[in-house]
Amino acid sequence: MNGMLVELKNIRKFFPGVRALDGVSLCLEKGRVHALMGENGAGKSTLMKCLFGLYHPDEGEIVIENVSHHYLANPKAAMDAGISMIHQELHPVKTRNVMENVWMGRVPCKKIAGINWIEKKNMHRQTLELFRELDIHLDPDCMVRDLSVSQCQLIEIAKAVSINAKVIIMDEPTSSLTDAETKLLFDIIQKLIGQGRSVIYISHKIDEILAISHDVSIMRDGKMTGTWPSGELTENLIINRMVGRDLADRFPPRRHTSGGVSMSVSNFCSANPASFQTINFDLRRGEILGIGGLVGSQRTELVESLFGLRRLKSGSVTINGKKVKIRGPLAAIKNGLALLTEDRRGSGIIPGLSLIENTVVANQAAYTKKYAVGGFFISAKKKKADAEKYIDVFSIKTPSVRQEIQYLSGGNQQKVLLGRWILTEPEILLLDEPTRGIDIGAKFEIYSLMEQLASEGKSIIMISSEMPELIGMSDRILVMYSGRLSGIVNRDEATEERIMYYASADRGGAEREAFHENA
Repeated sequence: MNGMLVELKNIRKFFPGVRALDGVSLCLEKGRVHALMGENGAGKSTLMKCLFGLYHPDEGEIVIENVSHHYLANPKAAMDAGISMIHQELHPVKTRNVMENVWMGRVPCKKIAGINWIEKKNMHRQTLELFRELDIHLDPDCMVRDLSVSQCQLIEIAKAVSINAKVIIMDEPTSSLTDAETKLLFDIIQKLIGQGRSVIYISHKIDEILAISHDVSIMRDGKMTGTWPSGELTENLIINRMVGRDLADRFPPRRHTSGGVSMSVSNFCSANPASFQTINFDLRRGEILGIGGLVGSQRTELVESLFGLRRLKSGSVTINGKKVKIRGPLAAIKNGLALLTEDRRGSGIIPGLSLIENTVVANQAAYTKKYAVGGFFISAKKKKADAEKYIDVFSIKTPSVRQEIQYLSGGNQQKVLLGRWILTEPEILLLDEPTRGIDIGAKFEIYSLMEQLASEGKSIIMISSEMPELIGMSDRILVMYSGRLSGIVNRDEATEERIMYYASADRGGAEREAFHENA
């Protein structure tokens, strides 16, 4: 027990029809970064939620600094025991400012005449001191609704550090961070372990795991495969122990070919002057068109505007040679567009509903029949059949088609969302970070699906922050910088250096001039 902070012993957890954890044990030492890896659905997040008091194990023991618990009653009990958790899916209170989010539930107060008064000056000072310690550059008074996903991630990190936790669980902490922000996070982690704290680090990014961790535990199908010092592991060994097989090729063979123009975007300018301006490009049939760029380059804003979610100042869209007006998502769907959003939990899944309802929600008209005498009939049988079809096609792991989607792994949730949009029979798919936060096996399945759709003549726009994904899947890559189209890189000339060259400055003058000359 020397130097041991946490021991999880023989943890078992059951959900209806699912054995999520099957006798899992894990040991965490002081001052160590312990990585936890495995495919989506392997049980990683479930195990950590048991440690953090969100779930109660059905069997097993949790030992924290030699104190034994059957379970921790709730997250407050976990935090009182020195355990903090940064969740993969962020839930900041967007109507409050940065400072209030950091100290949520722990606001410093002073009692005067029997009334608790919030000490705002004290809270502001403590926030600045915390940010200074962590080298985080955020305004404590800024409203969270005005921040990016990556900035919200930094708030969660600051919050976890602020409770003086002995153990900090980080679930996919860099999924929305830039390279510079990832380096900042690693610097923070080094400070934490230097203070004798420990970090449990969940990630699918193998290069990060090998760079930051001391020990690596790998799970598969609710069981612990084993734990190894990170220095004994290689990328191929980790993949083999995660998925139980070698993945010689990360991307499926490229069989699709591009045809004529399916969509033209001309002079696209956001109504928000701080967003994208003067965007011009063509999308071809059967093409996977990547969009690259750093955080703040306005990639998401662009595709959401194509789908009618944001207002435009000017610009036009032509689909199959016909100019169309897309003033909202319904118009976008009618014109053959589908949008898989970046924030799977915030604007993708409907957590409390079943796989059936999550699959068919964008295609309700197909299940509704109006009677001549009035009233409507909704075919529950057809809904169920369509949902079951895509569970089978995408090999979605679920005990039942009626299972609430919130209990599925991230990769399986993503496949349900893809099934949702394919049901609408789109010609153009807008995929915003389609493989964020999912494991390498599930990524390959989604890549294979994209390849199949492109081979059928569908057009795909894919935003990705992962360079290998952009280069491995795209026929061409549009690179954005600060709301401008900085460059266009063809597949045969795509390198990480070339993409970063365009992503780091506005070099798009030549591309814009060429577009107008050819228009």
